[in-house]
Amino acid sequence: MKILEYKSMRTMQLVTLLLSFLTALMSFNAEAVPAFVRQTGQNCLACHAGGQFPELTPYGRMFKLTGYTIGERTVPLSVMGVFTSNRVKVADSAAGHTQDGTLTFNTGSLFLAGKITDKTGVFAQITYDNYASPSDKIGFSGHTGADNMDFRYADRLVDNKTDLIYGVTVHNNPGVQDVWNSTPAWGYGVVPGSTGIGAATTPMLDGGLGQQVVGAGAYVYWNQTVYAELTGYRTGDGVFSFMTQGNGTQTVIKGTNPYLRLALTHAWGAHNAMLGVTHLDVQQYPDPTNLTTATDRYRDNSIDFQYQYLLDPHTVTATVTRIHETIDSGTLGTLAESVDSFRAKASYVYQAKYGATLSYFDVSNSVNNAGATQTGTQGWTPEIFWMPLQYLRLGVQYTLFDKVNGVSTNTDGAGRKASDDNTLLFYVWGAY
Repeated sequence: MKILEYKSMRTMQLVTLLLSFLTALMSFNAEAVPAFVRQTGQNCLACHAGGQFPELTPYGRMFKLTGYTIGERTVPLSVMGVFTSNRVKVADSAAGHTQDGTLTFNTGSLFLAGKITDKTGVFAQITYDNYASPSDKIGFSGHTGADNMDFRYADRLVDNKTDLIYGVTVHNNPGVQDVWNSTPAWGYGVVPGSTGIGAATTPMLDGGLGQQVVGAGAYVYWNQTVYAELTGYRTGDGVFSFMTQGNGTQTVIKGTNPYLRLALTHAWGAHNAMLGVTHLDVQQYPDPTNLTTATDRYRDNSIDFQYQYLLDPHTVTATVTRIHETIDSGTLGTLAESVDSFRAKASYVYQAKYGATLSYFDVSNSVNNAGATQTGTQGWTPEIFWMPLQYLRLGVQYTLFDKVNGVSTNTDGAGRKASDDNTLLFYVWGAY
């Protein structure tokens, strides 16, 4: 009886915690809006397709291109929190207590975001990750550090023949500055890590330099048709240390590393589409404490496509991104010769409240020191979600792995197979 009473009390505590969280968010009413909404006077639907992060509407892209300056200056602060409950088919002791189905606090973020002057603005995120670092005691330990950051200056020239937006961006993650949010810098789901790439090596454009570097670049957007950007990245140290994670794992790159982005866009009626290409060239020191060694050189080339249909009450978005990376190793062939990443996501939202998404991911590595050996991770993530309020989202995802670190239907040396990593995830996301 005591065991039953204990389990019942524990369940009631979790339910009470969740209900308290939901009640607090619901009590915010119309005054409880994130910084950008307060500034522009628009709701989430104006900037995000179907009101869902991270896909931007044409208006949302214009807001970002013009340096987050549309509207009036207001209090530039917002907060966000994510609670998750993960359950993996076969438990992994290395995952600590995050995979046993218990509803736990996952991440919390503080945002400094909005208009500074008529031509300058900022989007800066500081995030506490409850499971950032391994710990012998509880599986993981928390860490607070810089998340995605983007500081901008922008201006616009408009006449009878030309509409030209030009600007400068300083940011800390290649791709985070992109206005289509189609790059892995923004993820392919609302919950960090929800696509579970596992042990596969990913390209530099697929998060390899996030919160480790600082980039400064210039961009133009001509007649709402052609977008071009050139950015250079350096190690995020010295006065730019505040833009890095600061968890003792600083990546060090050599000199200034170029990034080039070109995109063609077109809008007709309720439809809009984009086709883009990206190139990133990075020279990284394999040992960040020894800058006298040869560097490993990564060349990433990406092509991406996005389509949107936006006509209330229906919203449809489809995004496809493929990245191919070649590696010239300065460490005697200990790295993969090439890495390929393919991600696709389709979403449908009805009345900005009810939605479903289907994501696909495939990351493969061609290993240099193992002949023709191929490793990688591949799978699908279907998701359904509900937004009873524009700043509250509840969702369920199920990630099905076809391959994990090169292993598919056959078991690996540890007796595991890809489907053993299938993950059921329930999340509660809220913002203020």
